[in-house]
Amino acid sequence: MLLQETISVWVRDPKIQKRDWHPYLDYEICLHTNSMCFTVKTSRVRRRFREFVWLRQKLQSNAVLIDLPELPPKIPFFNINNAQMVEQRVRGLQEFLNKVVQCPLLLSDSRLHLFLQTQLPLEEIEACASGQTKYSVSEAIHKFATSIRRFPAEEEEQTSCHLLPESSSAPLGTKIGFLNGCKPAEELKDSLKTILAPSPPK
Repeated sequence: MLLQETISVWVRDPKIQKRDWHPYLDYEICLHTNSMCFTVKTSRVRRRFREFVWLRQKLQSNAVLIDLPELPPKIPFFNINNAQMVEQRVRGLQEFLNKVVQCPLLLSDSRLHLFLQTQLPLEEIEACASGQTKYSVSEAIHKFATSIRRFPAEEEEQTSCHLLPESSSAPLGTKIGFLNGCKPAEELKDSLKTILAPSPPK
């Protein structure tokens, strides 16, 4: 019996960062999969909202015939200290990624994999995906994977959490996301502890 491929991705743990005294939020993206489409089966990175906007634009340019899912709207006076605003944005980012990873054509875009599984800045993602770097896409992902061995300890220590309600538009079989250090579902808890060793090059 063939094992069904699954891709579980969720957005969580918004944190305030400061650059040149301008605070902004970034979000942790956790991914767990058994899909052959991914070089590494478990990963976590942090991305900010403007990087999600960049990703959507690039995916759309590479898949002009696909109606891409929408990102949560950009709010002119977004308050990073407003818990309701932040939670709504996290939910929207979660729904966006859930839909993106269910589309085979979008999964063929190297920029998506570098966005989800490395911490490369956007200009380096573009260069790597275009073959303009000394390292390949696979090498970049493997290098980042070996630098991140475990998920945060809060995955084990947190005793209570708030689940994101399941979106009615979410694809069948998509895992529900978690906020603020929540435990993953029981069937994923053990497998999320350690990043799997990269597959040997073919």
